[in-house]
Amino acid sequence: MLASASFDATIGMWEYVGGDFSFIASFEGHENEVKSVAWNSAGTLMASCSRDKSVWIWEVLPGHEFECVSVLNGHTQDVKMLVWHPSLDILVSTSYDNTIKVWTEDGDGDDWHCAQTLGPPGRGHTSTVWSASFNATGDCLVTSSDDLTLIVWDTSADLTNSGSDDSAKWKHLTTISGYHDRTIFSVNWSRLNGFIASGAGDDCIRIFVESESQESAQEGSQSYELVHKHEKAHTADVNCVQWHPKDPRLLASAGDDGVVKIWELVGELPPALSATS
Repeated sequence: MLASASFDATIGMWEYVGGDFSFIASFEGHENEVKSVAWNSAGTLMASCSRDKSVWIWEVLPGHEFECVSVLNGHTQDVKMLVWHPSLDILVSTSYDNTIKVWTEDGDGDDWHCAQTLGPPGRGHTSTVWSASFNATGDCLVTSSDDLTLIVWDTSADLTNSGSDDSAKWKHLTTISGYHDRTIFSVNWSRLNGFIASGAGDDCIRIFVESESQESAQEGSQSYELVHKHEKAHTADVNCVQWHPKDPRLLASAGDDGVVKIWELVGELPPALSATS
């Protein structure tokens, strides 16, 4: 099954049969263009978000049926992207309102609520948040923004207990700044090699890794360093970067130049890191 989001305000559903994808259903409900769709890890729930400022949760039913079980209206501007926790039913949304929201299901039913808002007036992004990605274990989250920064968020809470106040204990860990010249449209955290890849409006792809410097260790803090920058990765904005789920060396990118590229990390990783396409 494949879900697609469209500017016509609908969600398309496709099924892979006989070596090809067949269109099987279209779902309506959003008032404006649908910006993002995402499946939970079990494939039992799908989330969608829209320019209409809402997030919808859909339940997968037998016979290719889908039922909207919750409409979430916490954002005050366009909702740009959705991403699920790698193993739990925790949903993260990013928005034009400069915030990230963490959504969880109430323990006694299908009701969903906003467990935490990351952003102003506390430490957070100061402009549109375009993208988000979890690390492999789901205890860290990285977000990208129009403010030219990446922010890493961390939690030490027991996220399996949705009814606990601890589910809202995401905290600012570190800000990665000074590396991007234009809007960072996409960020993706590899669950295999730990690298963070970013794609931006300066046509570049950058790769970051957690720093192992003595200074960071002595201060007890966590920081990330740039280990590779590929100039002119595309001839226009880099809209999306995505690590391969099985091969730790493969990265895909999509650009405003109408091109999708597959990159391979070559050599010892890190620090001797290079890329070819």
